[in-house]
Amino acid sequence: MRIDAVTLKQLRTLISVARTGSLTKTASALNQTPPTIHSQIKSLEAAAGQSLVTRGTDGGGFVLTRAGEALLIAAHRIEANLSQAEQQLAALEKGLTGHVVLGTVSTAKYFAPRLVRQLQDSMPDIEVELKVANRSEVISAVERGEYDLAIMGRPPSRSMSQALPLGPHPHGIVLPPDHPLAGEDGFDPSALLTETFLSREEGSGTRILMERFIERLAEGHTPKRVVMQSNETIKQAVIAGLGVGFLSLHTVHDELADGRLTLLRGQGLPIMRHWYLLYGNVEGTEPSKAAQRCAQEIESLNGAFLPQVSV
Repeated sequence: MRIDAVTLKQLRTLISVARTGSLTKTASALNQTPPTIHSQIKSLEAAAGQSLVTRGTDGGGFVLTRAGEALLIAAHRIEANLSQAEQQLAALEKGLTGHVVLGTVSTAKYFAPRLVRQLQDSMPDIEVELKVANRSEVISAVERGEYDLAIMGRPPSRSMSQALPLGPHPHGIVLPPDHPLAGEDGFDPSALLTETFLSREEGSGTRILMERFIERLAEGHTPKRVVMQSNETIKQAVIAGLGVGFLSLHTVHDELADGRLTLLRGQGLPIMRHWYLLYGNVEGTEPSKAAQRCAQEIESLNGAFLPQVSV
């Protein structure tokens, strides 16, 4: 059998002939002429190398030979697969299925898995892949088109037109509960500046915000800093009494709740920022339908996935 010579039109002609038993009715159903239908069947028989259609014993119509019936099964399978593909393509076009890469800054990892679970529950046919990096890496990945969506603090100004605010993002200074500055309604800036600040790495959004806070407070004085690569390390170091930490309060929700850490209270604290959902890249590439649907779903949650911190 010459498979490469078989066409979809021929197979559909065979299906119709098997259903109607008539070349004339098949021609009408397929909007063709009887000679064209006859030619399609003959071409299919030539490709198969055997007769596929014969006159019925009563002479009243056409029936399939055993070879024709075998090929008819394959034709129905092909039609079913094409129908399924059509439905899948329509679903992709409508954003009902697909694969979406959601990138987040490392601070968001304290709520991002819960958000992904909510997306999976509400949109089970869309696969959401979560990737975590620091701020500068997330921005670069978005610009390279590696992420469909990204959650971060305030995006760079060139990307703000493609950013949706998601909810509040408080930052503050955390202390061990027995620290001399703990429990006060205000704080002495000079006393605070004698502390060792446990700091995130270059490129971190938390690090940038901390440096702005110190610059406003210090008036040229630079306190001692120790760089640590993760929020978890900073939290444990603060609990151990190695210094004070400037962190997103969403990263210390549990430690504040159970009393292992406490907040520094005073004017200007906590510092309130916002979470943003960034979609598309700086070149203005249109996000996929699935990514747009995810973005709409995230926006509709109104920040319900964010940790609730008493400030």
